[in-house]
Amino acid sequence: MPKEVDAITRLYDLILWLIPKIDKFPRSRRFTLGDRIEVLTLEILELLIEAAYTRRKGVLRTANLKLEKLRYLIRLAKDLKAINLKAYATAAKLIDDVGRSIGGWLKYISHEKPQPSV
Repeated sequence: MPKEVDAITRLYDLILWLIPKIDKFPRSRRFTLGDRIEVLTLEILELLIEAAYTRRKGVLRTANLKLEKLRYLIRLAKDLKAINLKAYATAAKLIDDVGRSIGGWLKYISHEKPQPSV
């Protein structure tokens, strides 16, 4: 179980770091790109929490796919100068950490023996 807690904790830390950055986006980007990034990040958190309770690989795969979309949106924010290069590097590292945690969690679930039904 440590992998799932790790992924949720890492994503939570990313959200705590990211939301104040989004608040500082230029007005022209805050309500379009910033909103998409914020909503997507919160959706990933919801999926990880759901995966912790259901232990379904499909939910984790969906979270991983959304994390990949988040990577591209953050990159777009950097290219549009909504965040600076240093913030982009920090976000990329945090997102990579979450991705590695999800990957480890998926591997853990794949090797887990199914529980018998009662």
